[in-house]
Amino acid sequence: MEILKVSHSSAPNKVAGAIAGVLSKTDEVEIQAIGAGAVNQAVKAIAISRRFVESKGKILFVIPGFVEVEVGSETRTGIKFKVSSKQVEEIQE
Repeated sequence: MEILKVSHSSAPNKVAGAIAGVLSKTDEVEIQAIGAGAVNQAVKAIAISRRFVESKGKILFVIPGFVEVEVGSETRTGIKFKVSSKQVEEIQE
């Protein structure tokens, strides 16, 4: 599974494009963010990417969780979002 890391200075539109790009190749991507600003940008990006994915007849599902990330010699706790997409027809069956 591909991992996208988001910071407080990440542009939500660009991250949304990256999410949609990964979801066009595979059905799942993980987004990681450390800190309130980064989580805010990640959530905005997921909301924006929903529009891109819906135009292709898919629905987004998001599962939040925690992740331990090594930053230099320090372990930091961050938030991860597992984002997956399914075709609308698959869900209606």
